[in-house]
Amino acid sequence: MINRLRPYQQDIAKAVLQSIFNRQGQTFSVEIARQGGKNELSSQLELLLMTLFMFEPKNLVKCAPTFKPQLNISMMRLKDRLNEAGFTEIYHTEGGYIIRLNQARAVFLSAEPSANVVGNTAHLLLEVDEAQDVSKEKYTKEFKPMGATTNVTTILYGTTWDNASLLEEIKRQNIEKEQKDGLKRHFRYDWEEVAAHNPAYLAYALSEKDRLGENHPLFLTQYRLLPVSGGGGMFSTEQLDLLKSSHPCQIYPENGKVYVAGLDLAGEDGQIDGDLPATVNLRRDSSVLTIAELDYTFAKAPCNLPQLKLVCHYSWQGARHALLYEKLVELLGKVWKCRKVAVDATGLGQPVASFLRESLGSRILPFAFQPSSKSRLGFNLLSAVNSGRLKMYASNGSAEYALFWQEMELARADYRQSQQMNFYVETTRGHDDYLMSLALCLEAAEAYSPRSAKGSN
Repeated sequence: MINRLRPYQQDIAKAVLQSIFNRQGQTFSVEIARQGGKNELSSQLELLLMTLFMFEPKNLVKCAPTFKPQLNISMMRLKDRLNEAGFTEIYHTEGGYIIRLNQARAVFLSAEPSANVVGNTAHLLLEVDEAQDVSKEKYTKEFKPMGATTNVTTILYGTTWDNASLLEEIKRQNIEKEQKDGLKRHFRYDWEEVAAHNPAYLAYALSEKDRLGENHPLFLTQYRLLPVSGGGGMFSTEQLDLLKSSHPCQIYPENGKVYVAGLDLAGEDGQIDGDLPATVNLRRDSSVLTIAELDYTFAKAPCNLPQLKLVCHYSWQGARHALLYEKLVELLGKVWKCRKVAVDATGLGQPVASFLRESLGSRILPFAFQPSSKSRLGFNLLSAVNSGRLKMYASNGSAEYALFWQEMELARADYRQSQQMNFYVETTRGHDDYLMSLALCLEAAEAYSPRSAKGSN
């Protein structure tokens, strides 16, 4: 069975099996680039152990940050391996989370903070999948003790994220131990090492590198296996340079061009927080509309994505939303004839998004800012910048041009657990209206399909 694995997988499997058979109780940390075969290694180890110990009442335990879909996928993969090995009529599923082969059992448990997992025992192996997203407290208090009476061998799989994760902590401990006794406990194979054994993976990883950019947080952590810092500036000087272009700002659209837009909505006059009267002239957010052209002459393999050329900005400070309706419908529907418009539909923006959708139909994409959706928006924005697909018009001396670049330079990104990010401008330093409008404009671009849009205005 182990011979089916690639050389780097075999190295890990041999070390793990040696620890199990010699009752060493080692704890291993394993970093393999995304889609590099981590789950196949896990299922092959599970199959081998369940086969060898099928006549003994012993458990192996596997946990992951979520039961659905992560552990469901792990269970399906183990069942596939059992079927291939001829055990179709012998193994059974119990309780929806246990796979039993005669007396040996594989127990799959969620590592979500609220999951009740206490009371299980790991005899053969304890596995922690996507360990970078598992709570240190959950692992230390509830999972690690499962192998206390059996001196169980433990494997933590995953990709890196930041220096504070469970996987990084175990990794550091393992490297320190190896320096003392020479026993290898940490295994790391980035995308280039995986690609050396799999030409198909090489093509896949290169396409992801081209799509995301080599220093995109997701490529950096999931493929290069390098941690991100907790936070800092969202864009480097090099990334800001990639945004610059020589194409001019436009007042009106050009015939035959495809345009999309992003609308970030600010509060109205009179909606100032606190006890100050609305007449106090505090510096307020603006509602910002970003118009961009989709340039398909830029599209190239393997991603075939168009270039997003910003061509115009509109901004309204303190304007009541009801007064913007008519103007927005005119600009989006009649002037620019935008194919897709992503609109901030969070809180007070929801009525505006609903009104625009009634007036302009399915071209309007309401977007609610939630931690997960905003994280995706931020990662997509970084990807577009890194790939050179996103371009800002040349200087035209306008206030909009100056404010756009001010916000890009002030933009910050915080990287959080579960591979999520937040991006913003600190309120003490400025606003993020143009930044959010830009991200929404990119969301509109990604939702537009030339094929489905044929014949639309």
